[in-house]
Amino acid sequence: MRTIAMTIIATLCVAVGSIGNATEPDAEVLFVRRIAPLIHEKCLACHGNDPDDIAGGLDMRSRGGLVAGGDSGLAGIVSGKPDESPIFLAATRASSDWSDMPPKEADKLYADQIAWLKVWIASGAPWPDDSRSREIEIANASAWSAEDGVIVKTSGGLSPEWTNRRYKPEGLWAYQPVVKPLPPTANSAGEKLPTSIQPIDAFIAAAIPVGLPVAPPVDPRTFIRRVTFDLTGLPPTPEEIAKFEALSRFNPRTAVATLVNRLLDSPHYGERMAQHWLDVVRYADTSGFANDYDRGNAWRYRDYVVRSFNCNKPYDQFIREQIAGDEINANDPELLVATGFLRMGPWELTSMEVAKVARQRFLDDVTNAVGETFLAHSLQCARCHDHKFDPIPTQDYYAFQACFSTTQLTERPASFLDKENKIGFDERKYLDSRAAEHLEVLQRLDAKLLANAISWYKDQHLDRTDWDQAVASATTFVRSGGRSQGKGRNFTSIFDVARSAMQKREPNEDRYPPKLVGFKPDDFGNERVARKGLERLRWEFERYDPIAFAVYGGRTPSLTSVTQPLRMPPDRMTVGELEQTAILGGGDPFSPTLVVMPAALSVLDGVSSPPIPDTIDGRRFGLANWIANRNNPLTSRAIVNRIWLWHFNEPLAGNPNNFGSTGKRPTHPALLDWLAATFVEDGWSVKSLHRRIMTSEAYRRGTNHTDPEMLAELDPNGSSLAVFKPRRLSAEELRDAMLATSGELNTTPGGIPNRPEINLEAALQPRQVMGTFAAAWVPNPMPRQRHRRSLYSLKVRGLPDPQMEVFNQPGPDFSCERREASTVTPQVFNLFNGVQTHGRALVLAHRVWRETHTDEDAIRRCFLLTLGRSATHSEITQCVAHWHEIEAMIASDVPNTIMPPLEITRDAVEENTGEKFSFQERLDANADFVADLQPAEVTLHVRALADVCLALFNSNEFAYLY
Repeated sequence: MRTIAMTIIATLCVAVGSIGNATEPDAEVLFVRRIAPLIHEKCLACHGNDPDDIAGGLDMRSRGGLVAGGDSGLAGIVSGKPDESPIFLAATRASSDWSDMPPKEADKLYADQIAWLKVWIASGAPWPDDSRSREIEIANASAWSAEDGVIVKTSGGLSPEWTNRRYKPEGLWAYQPVVKPLPPTANSAGEKLPTSIQPIDAFIAAAIPVGLPVAPPVDPRTFIRRVTFDLTGLPPTPEEIAKFEALSRFNPRTAVATLVNRLLDSPHYGERMAQHWLDVVRYADTSGFANDYDRGNAWRYRDYVVRSFNCNKPYDQFIREQIAGDEINANDPELLVATGFLRMGPWELTSMEVAKVARQRFLDDVTNAVGETFLAHSLQCARCHDHKFDPIPTQDYYAFQACFSTTQLTERPASFLDKENKIGFDERKYLDSRAAEHLEVLQRLDAKLLANAISWYKDQHLDRTDWDQAVASATTFVRSGGRSQGKGRNFTSIFDVARSAMQKREPNEDRYPPKLVGFKPDDFGNERVARKGLERLRWEFERYDPIAFAVYGGRTPSLTSVTQPLRMPPDRMTVGELEQTAILGGGDPFSPTLVVMPAALSVLDGVSSPPIPDTIDGRRFGLANWIANRNNPLTSRAIVNRIWLWHFNEPLAGNPNNFGSTGKRPTHPALLDWLAATFVEDGWSVKSLHRRIMTSEAYRRGTNHTDPEMLAELDPNGSSLAVFKPRRLSAEELRDAMLATSGELNTTPGGIPNRPEINLEAALQPRQVMGTFAAAWVPNPMPRQRHRRSLYSLKVRGLPDPQMEVFNQPGPDFSCERREASTVTPQVFNLFNGVQTHGRALVLAHRVWRETHTDEDAIRRCFLLTLGRSATHSEITQCVAHWHEIEAMIASDVPNTIMPPLEITRDAVEENTGEKFSFQERLDANADFVADLQPAEVTLHVRALADVCLALFNSNEFAYLY
């Protein structure tokens, strides 16, 4: 403690200037500088802010109050004697005589704050008046500003202290205007760089530690594999590798440029970029939470993203369309589909939840999603209080949110585009089959209710003449089409219609049958399963209809629950609540305080953009224009940082979703700004940015450094870019690469989600959604449907694919700013023992055996297809030997074919009665299931070769890019 106190004293001696003493700190300066703010921050909430409720009687608004003490009768401070002062002893949390203050662990004083308090009391605890305090502040303003940082102009916080707080300049880097720097002309050692050097490489060379050499370029085969996976997520073919190697021998630079351009023109480029983007925006095909319903038409947003990248849509246009497509042109289906971005987060509204809470959850979600995605700022930190670290006041959070307060959820008509893929729509028949099953159950139970009603009248000794008339009328009404029964996907109970008629006619409830009369546990359970099943199917059927998962601008409708897709009401501008956004005390939707108008972030007040209107329509468009403004420094920096990450597996600024003071600062700030400025100059062209990055020397470097020890010493954090960082293939790349290598991959772009085979236990596990079971995971019947790219696989929030999950596919509930690549034991079990991996190995073996004539040639072909290179003589010898050994080992095995089940028994507890019941879930699509190539369909020799293929799929060389 003494050492810390002496350090504080020494620091204050320097800061005091003319007011202080050359040998002792001026205690008045210490009070103004440190103690007064400390008391205000840590103490006054309980000891002074409310004069009528002073905790413990201790008033800390003045020195007199401190000296007088509180209810204990003891003085709070003893001048000159901190070790006898209760305030100091309580703050140290080391005295058994005094309770810890402040009481919350999170608010306890740091060591330097305790040291300030000790020095102040030891110096007599002076408390200068307001005039003297102001004099001290003015005299020390410049010195304190240099030490503590700068005040940032914003719309203002909830307290003057927050509004006037200071920030370290280096933590404000992201808010500064993007000024395009000139590329360096010399490296870090001062040596002149060649005039032909690319700007990217010049910036990197200027920052590389002096004396550290860079890794040499990779060989052409390694490079084409790297760039092909980076731009398409797929491996290059042996023919593409051979062609690139040949071109590289004559003109390497031209070969690289030609390769990059070819891949940027590939339809698979948009798929790869979409995978990255969908990680950020949290794409899923279901809603999540307890009501994990299908979002039948969410796939159209996914395909919109693919198309946008493929056509090199300017990024500023991409922003505007996703935030405000319907306000740009409500008649353009593409722009309606684009607004699906605003609905990517998990959401539900059931009768068990308060609608206002669910509504606020959507508003909070979309506010933060826009901030993280486009501005690299997590705005939710300012929802309950002014941001603790960044200049984002709570007022700005709700002003930003007000841009969405007239945004409503809808599934709205949007014609299919000619370029949208509608293959596979015939699978609607399986939904029709499920609907028919549910209707059949409900009709059977309705007939049972009608029979039970007759028995009830008999047991109650009541005349049922009125009931019979009501049933007859209900039957005529339902069957004549008054409400559809058994037609389409709706069901109306004759019993319910008749009972409703009796309720209106007869006020005495004892005169007509009770609801669900005579039902047994199985009846209760099966009725709920069928009714809820039909309810869920309403969303699934829309997968095949020209409907956009979208939003609209309008008043907020009155909703108590959502049991079917939402439609845009014709009176959207006149009926419903016109929400007025207000700052919510503690983020509570029932505690509004100050009303705010729609606005952007005030910390970027210099970004000139028209004011955001407070009309019903146009708010989002105004915000989108502000975000997409060429002078908005957050927007351009955020996207170029993401794209750099997607190529180098490390961003320039370490947290792509957080450019605030708690995020990692850029390792190459000048390079980041040069890229951001150039990106905007190039018309916000993402493909131009790819070309600049991928033709740089830094991107072509190898992963092995010539002097690893020097690299570790001079670049311990690996941020110099002197060497390229290897990466493991993502979960989707691993699956797609195996399918591409085996020749099974269906590369047709876009369309409704496919359902690959997944672990059978996971596929059939009982999964609850609100009030019933979710349908089992049933794979597509045909291999060609199942083996589409992983991007197109149905993404269910409540049922992740175990194979994808174990290889770090992120969950869709939170934005994934960057993928991790853990190395854990279950990955071994999955790749080496997984049914799907074995299936791909068998098909590859079958393919190779058909394409070659000898065992040696087969091994060579396996290496070319999996690793993109020729096998060495030693590898051929070892693999052939292993092949023959396995063949002898499995010679007596009798392979069998396992087909998926046609139905599964579900056991549950009925929530109305608490009793058990069971029902059979039919898996109709499995009746048409065509299995992949099975071991029984190939020779023993091919089955044994599959073991070699399996080993290659498990090799680091297959799973990693170098």
